[in-house]
Amino acid sequence: MKEFNPEAIRNIALIGHGGSGKTSFSETILYKAGEINRIGTIEEGNTTSDYNLNEIEKQISVSATPLHFEWRDVKVNIIDTPGYSDFVGQVSSALHVADVAISIIKGAEGIEVGTELTWEGVKERNLPAAIIINKVDNEHSKFNETFEMAKDRLSHDATVISYPVNEGVNFNTVVDIIKMKEIEYGDVVGKSFKEKEISDAHKEQAESMREELIEKIAESSEELLDKFFEEGTLNEDDLKAGLKEAITNGSLVPVFAVSATKGVGVDNFLDFAVNYFPSPADRISTKAKMKGTDQEIEIKPDSSAEASFFVFKSLSEPHVGELSVFKVFSGTLTPGMDLMNTTRDKSERLGQLYVLNGKHRKEVSKLTAGDIGAVVKLKDTHTGNTLASKSFSVIIEDINYPPPVIRAAVQPKSKGDEDKISNGLHTVHEENPTVSVHFDPELGQTIISGQGELQLALAIKMLKDRYNVDVDLVEPKIPYRETIKTVCEDAEYKHKKQSGGRGQYGHVHLKLEPLPRGTGFEFVNAIVGGVVPGRFIPAVEKGLNEIMTKGILTGSKVVDIRVTLFDGTFHNVDSDEVSFKLAASNAFKRGFLEAKPVLLEPIYDLTIKVPEEYMGDVMGDISSRRGKISGMEVEGPFQMIKCKVPLAELYKYSTHLRSITSGRGVHLRNFSHYEEVPRDIQEKIIDEYKKAKEEE
Repeated sequence: MKEFNPEAIRNIALIGHGGSGKTSFSETILYKAGEINRIGTIEEGNTTSDYNLNEIEKQISVSATPLHFEWRDVKVNIIDTPGYSDFVGQVSSALHVADVAISIIKGAEGIEVGTELTWEGVKERNLPAAIIINKVDNEHSKFNETFEMAKDRLSHDATVISYPVNEGVNFNTVVDIIKMKEIEYGDVVGKSFKEKEISDAHKEQAESMREELIEKIAESSEELLDKFFEEGTLNEDDLKAGLKEAITNGSLVPVFAVSATKGVGVDNFLDFAVNYFPSPADRISTKAKMKGTDQEIEIKPDSSAEASFFVFKSLSEPHVGELSVFKVFSGTLTPGMDLMNTTRDKSERLGQLYVLNGKHRKEVSKLTAGDIGAVVKLKDTHTGNTLASKSFSVIIEDINYPPPVIRAAVQPKSKGDEDKISNGLHTVHEENPTVSVHFDPELGQTIISGQGELQLALAIKMLKDRYNVDVDLVEPKIPYRETIKTVCEDAEYKHKKQSGGRGQYGHVHLKLEPLPRGTGFEFVNAIVGGVVPGRFIPAVEKGLNEIMTKGILTGSKVVDIRVTLFDGTFHNVDSDEVSFKLAASNAFKRGFLEAKPVLLEPIYDLTIKVPEEYMGDVMGDISSRRGKISGMEVEGPFQMIKCKVPLAELYKYSTHLRSITSGRGVHLRNFSHYEEVPRDIQEKIIDEYKKAKEEE
């Protein structure tokens, strides 16, 4: 394969709502570029980027897939990302290494929740971007309306580069504002198209749009603006240089009319991409830190510099092992190089290097700065790790993943599978870092969390397919807390045991007081005159800590309480640490039950984004979940509802929200605080706990 310097590389992430046509667009591009000789379809399950069994079965993308091709002597790397919100972490990974993002929008439906959700990632990273209005061959397509919607809700800098001549089912021609030509496409399989003069019916519109484009380019630079005012326009060289600069600095977002399945508008889009999209060399230098310091440095995409690369994706493939997919940020990589994993402080030797088109790997002898590739069988490298030359201890900024919105407990169907489950879930996390797994000792459960029910279901399916272990996903226990509402002035307990020989004796008086929420536990030693010798005081505190960890009402941790040891007695021979520990825990239990004990439950902050027409249903549902609305904001046609809801009411909420909003609602959640459980619900929880204990 040819070698490409950073100037001759383009790294593009395809983003957008599910079903907008990203995978079909990728397939058509690969065909036109000669990488594949037949166009696959989602329905037939034979596309290049949706190759894993889950994607074929579900007919949706679930993973970010790296693709590559050559066009006009430029290497183009494309990452086809999922549109389903369960897999938004894959979009985060792709945007982390892309130099330009292309949002694909349906011509009929326009801006959807997934469009805005992924566009927020573009804005967070100040990434150069473009918009493709796809499916213009749909009979209900509304290119102009969708363009205005994109301008209003995505970017005011959206500017038309190509628009349809004959929108609808007969769509086969676009006007290219750069070339000022009509481009008529024939059959996609034949790859044929022809350029012709713009027809009289479209000449005025084309000239008006070109004038808008020139003005937009002029506004991006003071020098060009001065020239524009002096000459009334820009010459061809200024227009081309200014257009690339405007896209690179984010002051212009080009918009294209396309039919991915018919291939209409694709060739002129590709010509534009290689001519005007920024290369890695055009982008601002990557920020990183020297290992062990807060010293920020900039990494320039220089092929002759010290090597550094960042792993943004891991794949585990049968018969191959783990495949690390990376972007080279500096230097040149060759097989056999010895590098340091600076994130984990481990040395690594590079094996064979590959470029990918879905599951198809092509071995290469080197990869230079700015390029994307893969390497097999690194010993100690994971997603999010930086590898660099041993004399260049740099750590590239990690990927910012969204917080989880769903959690479930993993319950094995048979004993003895724990190690397999642990290994399998580790692999799941490697391939999908937004799936997190941890054992919660307080709940005694392995908790898996992620972005949606489908994502977790596919994770469990992978355990079955690859590791042959069956598990169920069940509702996780809630980490309740216990506390008191009033003071118990004197909780007394005397532990006395005599059974021949030395006995046991410990006697304490405790005062229990509630503390403000979030304070924790405070122990006060108020013993005067040595009625409880100092050597036994730590045992008293230890006994209190133990009983508070186990809980009294439901086995939940006790919090926000002050315990004062103010009196007691001891025996010169029979008293020991164990006796005072038992006396303290039993005294605490008595006092706790006298001081109006209550259960506390975790409350979460929710931010819910829904189209306005679903607002009433969503707010009604929140009320039914004991939620409290704290605020609302308008964001275009969407409503942002802010509320606080008990965690106990949020199991599978993301799925329910999709159901009541026809798939158009999304939410984020964060822990807020603990709050008292209503009395009737508290009694039910305590009864269920007692029944479970009796059955054990």
